[in-house]
Amino acid sequence: MIIKILGTGCTNCKTLEKYTRQAVSELGNVAEVIKVDDITKILEYKILSTPALVINEKVVMNGKVPAIEEIKEFIKLAALAE
Repeated sequence: MIIKILGTGCTNCKTLEKYTRQAVSELGNVAEVIKVDDITKILEYKILSTPALVINEKVVMNGKVPAIEEIKEFIKLAALAE
């Protein structure tokens, strides 16, 4: 599983990356986390606001920072879809 954090470096983007890495760690390192800060690549996902959370190339959330537990749920749902 590949999880991408889309954001150019704002406080919310950094917080989402931190929370996502913690969620992945708590779930047993079930995914690779990649930070995407290249605006050209971010725009390919057709999102209107950052930060965004992408799991297996599907945008699951954007424009806010979810709680760690919510991120875990996104990851678990994505694992079921694999």
